[in-house]
Amino acid sequence: MYKFRIRDEQKGALFLLLILLIIITVSIVIFISLKTDTVAENLENDKVVRVLFVMDDGDGNVLCSNVLVFYPVSKKGAVINIPGNIGAIYRSLGRVDRIEAVYKEKGAEVYKQEIEKLIGSNIPFSAVFDLNSFTKLTDMLGGMRVFIPAPIDTVSETGERWLLPSGAVTLDGDKISTYVRYRIEDESDSDIQERYQNVMTAFFSMLHDKKASVLRSRSIFKKYTSLLKFNIDDEDSYKLLSLIADMDTESIIRQTVTGQVRIVDGQRLVFPLENGEFIKEAVKQTTNMLISTGGTMTSRIYVLEIQNGTTVQGLAHNTAILFQNASYDVLSAVNAGSNDYEKTVIIDHIGNREIAQMVGDFIRCTNIKEEEVNLSDTENNTAANVDFTIILGKDFDGRYVRAGKGE
Repeated sequence: MYKFRIRDEQKGALFLLLILLIIITVSIVIFISLKTDTVAENLENDKVVRVLFVMDDGDGNVLCSNVLVFYPVSKKGAVINIPGNIGAIYRSLGRVDRIEAVYKEKGAEVYKQEIEKLIGSNIPFSAVFDLNSFTKLTDMLGGMRVFIPAPIDTVSETGERWLLPSGAVTLDGDKISTYVRYRIEDESDSDIQERYQNVMTAFFSMLHDKKASVLRSRSIFKKYTSLLKFNIDDEDSYKLLSLIADMDTESIIRQTVTGQVRIVDGQRLVFPLENGEFIKEAVKQTTNMLISTGGTMTSRIYVLEIQNGTTVQGLAHNTAILFQNASYDVLSAVNAGSNDYEKTVIIDHIGNREIAQMVGDFIRCTNIKEEEVNLSDTENNTAANVDFTIILGKDFDGRYVRAGKGE
């Protein structure tokens, strides 16, 4: 009977093939073991997760941009709106322009880098989607719930009729597209930016409500993420959205970058206050609020009363704007009973020293006094309706309390 024999040449070839298979297997194992869990690595290096969400119109123009700052421990988050007409000298462009021009000319990654400079924080993650994709995503999630103060019935420049109902309504994809795009004659820039934030917070709310179905399996999840272009792979995207889906969407802090309007080369640009230092500090304070005492500081918005204790006109009003942009609610901005306060003072009406110090840190005021308020006498006691009263003194220069000033 004939016996099959392997020749020496064949033995050599099989041996080489075996070695090659071993090398490939070991390489795959090493690759998998060395693959970085980007989300976990971020949480090891930073307490919060930051994600830039960008919606464009499908032609490379930014419609809206929002930075999500999320603290997974407390499940608290903040959404920072970045208006497209924020002006600056952008190195990536080599000129003064609006920030959305960076996105159109240089792409999403360079755009993200410019926003990092603007808010003074690293943003590891980004998700980009066009309006058409967001329309489909809205329908997949069962609609987005927003509040519309008055019914909308207007016609666009191209003849498209925009119709939206009023009240707290759930909009389908087509209606969300209308909600983002419509413009009415007496609408301000801040109204438009507020709508953009409403859309993003509605998205986070629906992601939270639909978490079980969206994250049920990797295959279902890919149907959603196919509409979002993340700067990380599918596995890390799954982990990232799994974290975000746990966010407490009932207490999201909202901020918008504001500043002074100037006309430059025919463009209406908004230049951030104090050369951009204000928004950096406002974002820093918001982040501190998210992580301090496990996020309990964000259980509600704190109410302030600003009093002008000096002869400087408009000081209380301007200071109120600063605190409003830092996510505080300002009940009133009025003159104090006297205009000869030497030192700025913060009166704590709720006995919360930690929050009082945070309010003080924002204007570098350490002069904090605790005062008990008779809550039964609410008609004659304005302080009963506020958490902190800030009386501005001569040591306040419009932004900070300066040591030695006014003495």
